[in-house]
Amino acid sequence: MKIPRVFTLENESPYASIEFTERVSEIKNPDGSVVFRLDNIQVPKSWSQVAVDILAQKYFRKAGIKRNNGDSESEIDSRQVFHRLAGCWRHWGEEHCYFDSPADAQTFYDELCYMLASQIAAPNSPQWFNTGLHFAYGITGVSQGHYYVDPATHMLTQAKNAYEHPQPHACFIQSVSDDLVNDGGIMDLWVREARLFKYGSGTGSNFSHIRGSKEPLSGGGNSSGLMSFLRIGDRAAGAIKSGGTTRRAAKMVCLDLDHPDIEEFIAWKVVEEQKVAAMVTGSRIIREQLKTIFAATRMEDNGTVNTNLEKNGRLKDALRTARRLAVPMQYVKKILELADQGIGEIDFVNLDTNWEGEAYITVSGQNSNNSVRIPNSFFEKLKDGRDWELVRRTDGKTASSIPATELFEKICNAAWACADPGVQFDTTINEWHTCPADGRINASNPCSEYMFLDDTACNLASINLVKFLSDEGAFDVDSYRHACRLWTVVLEISVLMAAYPSKSIAQKSYEYRTLGLGYANLGTLLMRMSIPYDSPEGYAWCGALTSVMCGQSYATSAEMAKKLGPFPGYYRNRDHMLRVIRNHRTAAYNGDASDYAGLTIRPKGLNRKLVPSTISKAAVEVWDEALALGETNGFRNAQVTVIAPTGTIGLVMDCDTTGIEPDFALVKFKKLAGGGYFKIINHSVPVALERLGYSLNEIQDIIAYATGHKTLKAAPFINHESLKSKGFTETELEKIEKELEGVFDITFAFNRHVLGDDFLRDTLGLAKETVADWGFNLLREIGFTKEQIDASNEFVCGAMTLEGAPFLREDHLPVFDCANRCGKKGQRFIRYEAHITMMAAAQPFISGAISKTINMPSEASIEDVRRAFMMSWETMNKAIAIYRDGSKLSQPLNSSLLDDEDGETYTVDKAAQKMAESVIYRYIARRRKLPNRRGGYTQKSVVGGHKLYLRTGEYADGTLGEIFLDMHREGAAFRSLMNAFAIAISLGLQHGVPLEEFVEAFLFSRFEPNGFVQGNKSIKRATSIIDYIFRELAITYLDRTDLAHVTEDDLRGDTLGDPTEESIEYLAEERVEGAGHKASRTEADIHTTHLSISKNAPGNGNGNGNGHGNGNGHSEYPGGNGHGQSMGKPATASQPDSSPEMPELIAAPAGSAAIFDEGAYRRIVERRSAKLKGYEGDMCGECGSFTMVRNGTCLKCVTCGSTSGCS
Repeated sequence: MKIPRVFTLENESPYASIEFTERVSEIKNPDGSVVFRLDNIQVPKSWSQVAVDILAQKYFRKAGIKRNNGDSESEIDSRQVFHRLAGCWRHWGEEHCYFDSPADAQTFYDELCYMLASQIAAPNSPQWFNTGLHFAYGITGVSQGHYYVDPATHMLTQAKNAYEHPQPHACFIQSVSDDLVNDGGIMDLWVREARLFKYGSGTGSNFSHIRGSKEPLSGGGNSSGLMSFLRIGDRAAGAIKSGGTTRRAAKMVCLDLDHPDIEEFIAWKVVEEQKVAAMVTGSRIIREQLKTIFAATRMEDNGTVNTNLEKNGRLKDALRTARRLAVPMQYVKKILELADQGIGEIDFVNLDTNWEGEAYITVSGQNSNNSVRIPNSFFEKLKDGRDWELVRRTDGKTASSIPATELFEKICNAAWACADPGVQFDTTINEWHTCPADGRINASNPCSEYMFLDDTACNLASINLVKFLSDEGAFDVDSYRHACRLWTVVLEISVLMAAYPSKSIAQKSYEYRTLGLGYANLGTLLMRMSIPYDSPEGYAWCGALTSVMCGQSYATSAEMAKKLGPFPGYYRNRDHMLRVIRNHRTAAYNGDASDYAGLTIRPKGLNRKLVPSTISKAAVEVWDEALALGETNGFRNAQVTVIAPTGTIGLVMDCDTTGIEPDFALVKFKKLAGGGYFKIINHSVPVALERLGYSLNEIQDIIAYATGHKTLKAAPFINHESLKSKGFTETELEKIEKELEGVFDITFAFNRHVLGDDFLRDTLGLAKETVADWGFNLLREIGFTKEQIDASNEFVCGAMTLEGAPFLREDHLPVFDCANRCGKKGQRFIRYEAHITMMAAAQPFISGAISKTINMPSEASIEDVRRAFMMSWETMNKAIAIYRDGSKLSQPLNSSLLDDEDGETYTVDKAAQKMAESVIYRYIARRRKLPNRRGGYTQKSVVGGHKLYLRTGEYADGTLGEIFLDMHREGAAFRSLMNAFAIAISLGLQHGVPLEEFVEAFLFSRFEPNGFVQGNKSIKRATSIIDYIFRELAITYLDRTDLAHVTEDDLRGDTLGDPTEESIEYLAEERVEGAGHKASRTEADIHTTHLSISKNAPGNGNGNGNGHGNGNGHSEYPGGNGHGQSMGKPATASQPDSSPEMPELIAAPAGSAAIFDEGAYRRIVERRSAKLKGYEGDMCGECGSFTMVRNGTCLKCVTCGSTSGCS
């Protein structure tokens, strides 16, 4: 082959025009400890720190590179990596006659080195891991059971070592037969998968050959079924680190829709997620109940252990509560036995929903992407309302049938609930199959972009589209075609030099030589050209560039076939393959439906009128050339292109967007070379704004709106002047200003690590305990309100969205739309139909398929999922994976759903209205005066970041007579309203309104501020200031220990209450014998003539700690309302215990299961923070950062580069 020069000059270094610099790469744990550090790295100056970190931490070879003195060292110069990759490809290509001359080989090497250093293109991760280690450094390694077909003898050969023939392929499809232990069987598959995972590859298999759970075995009995084996394979995959470094193993599990176990397979992950939820909740309930039982075994009067239920009523109540909450009685018995032996506590596991945590590790199905294969015949039966037959694998007979609508509904429900399974459209896939004479396409790789015969492999590379866009906005299509041509050759040479994990894969890879060339940064390209992702122009550009890439790659394959011969399986499939090539060409010309051959669904043809003439011309020329050369020479490769998720390699190329995806968030946080983060807006935004005609000053203001001014100077409320008035000096202000550059919230700049404990304690007068508290918020401690902090925060840190930006026209907003809502204020996002349409624009010009996520907001319905599946099939896509925000238990809901502002917003006025509606009692009484010198207490607390002093005044008998509320600065409106509220409550108490009525009226009031409570040993969370006040008063004066905690759900502003929970307008005020718990008033103190109160009575059904509310809200005494349900139920007498040893449950402390877990809370806060930054909210299993972004059907970490994908 002749290789022309486009990027380099002859007799000149490929790096002549590239400036290199020295950098440092470091990765830390969340606690600050250093995990990895490498100094003096030589990299191109234009590379971001993220790209440098990926190269240094993942792709640099750390061992086996010999120094002159014989010591081993790590690669330290990026040019070492570029050389071992490009040099190895050149070596194999030159040795096997791919180039016309040594000069062409040298040009090939130089052009590739330049493209790698300039981030124009990159191969998949296994190439970076493995390629060239033997060529450049002589590294061998023990053979791992790999095979290859010798290029000279064409004989299947076992590899002698691990690296002479490397494993550069990212994508594998492996077969599995209905056999337990023999080659090609179930257990053999786990071994073959392990070989792939070790070297950084991913694999997929169709398990439809395995018999169902009720099918007979040859030796008698019935099969264990498919699911039992899938669970084993899933756990095996989860134990392996892909590539031997940071990535989780990646696999795809496919199943035909007619398999007898299809229903169980569809619900697999839904059930497993339910198991996690049950384990997390159960572990916390049991843990708390066991602690309670331990405590109850000790008598209150003398502290001695007494497990006799007849003599220890508190223990009896605790056991009843435990039984109601389904705590296993075996554990309860064990606790009592331990208590008798003098043991006072037991450590019980406390699980959480962290994806890397023990709960998820315990269940199955978490290490694979699952897909169901749906043929067109199913959609026909779905349309007609007919039944779908499930077929036995042993004899082909019908096992059972199910209505097609019901089965499809199960698929949609599962995808909505947990994002699995995905759907692969079997008929469409096989109608575009280039080699049907040799078998059907049954499965895909983990990310669904590679689809071909079983036991084949594909190595990937992606081209960075933005690198071909000039400053003037012109796309250099000739250079793009040149890059496509060279990287097709690279991938073909990689097939030649590779070793494979099984004999079958080695043989078929030799026979079909499938490739996976793709691109990245399409979303960025469109934004830079001021073209909305969701627009006809955007779809046209996508189709045109995909057409050029695929057509050029097939033309290059045909060019290589002339010199090297077509792939060995070509002649058996010649007519099929040429039919597929002609269909590609017809789509480029946007032909009529009748022009296509062998297709059920017409592709979305290319609209060439919406792209420049140079692009439209090239989009058809490449197919004319590919067809002409193919008809003459055949093709060297059965497939040539896919669109991969480009996860890690996208970071290496500094891509703003991956694969065919749009951007996920406009404002991102880039890691700085010296540590820390730098907040920037998507690089494409300023370019797009300039192209849209905005002036420089307008662009600066728009950018400042999104990213903030990054300074407190001239900020509203919180600025240099206001801070100086509180004791800050220029020294402290300088420290804070330095931090503002990289924070997404100003409160993160005001912390003890920046300002120092001495300043906080000595100058600001804050207590040591306050500063040490993990939830410490300095700005609120020194008197700033939430509204003031929010206003200042938007000025400093920006809105992180362009919605509402100054100067920006409404009709220009679609250009900047992202897959998700941006920031707190953003409401726009790309609709799911646009994602599907974009895939449909590219699919007619792809040999394989497309790895892409169809993003949906959390409010999307099951019907939306159903329409998305149908639309994907109708637009001739090959596969679809849907991700609804929050559908994974391990991923927290979008922060906007957690903010109480998004529910009903409560103000003090609304709280007053609530009081007026709830406390309507006809108490007509004389006011009872408090003594001049009175008792009481002062409780200092911080509720949701707001400091509150609650002071009480008591009568001589210790009952409550007045309250004082002190918070915020003197003269603040909220402080004044709270003072007025306290006076109103005090007057009510002094006029005979029982405290119980106030407690019932105001508990669980929801408005800001709310959240976690600091400084109160009994109360850890509150739904509002009012809720906290009456919770504290009830615990102190009414002995309502059941109110010591609230559940986390109660903190949500969108929690829906039961209408029967509301206080009724009028309660019977007659004396009720045996009713009422410890009261706030005594009978002698009541000066009203109509209200009486009984002393030392069993309880009024309010669910308090004395055990006489039945926990489900039904009061056992007239007038009681329980903790959470209806009031005024008929009275029922308390029954004696049937057994003193195992008492029947009567009551439980309401809210006793709520447990404060600081570690879990910290993760929740970090996840919410990550969501605000535009990340997914998942924690990276390697570095602990919450900087994971969606990457096709997988996730990637922009901090350390760890991905859950295969590329």
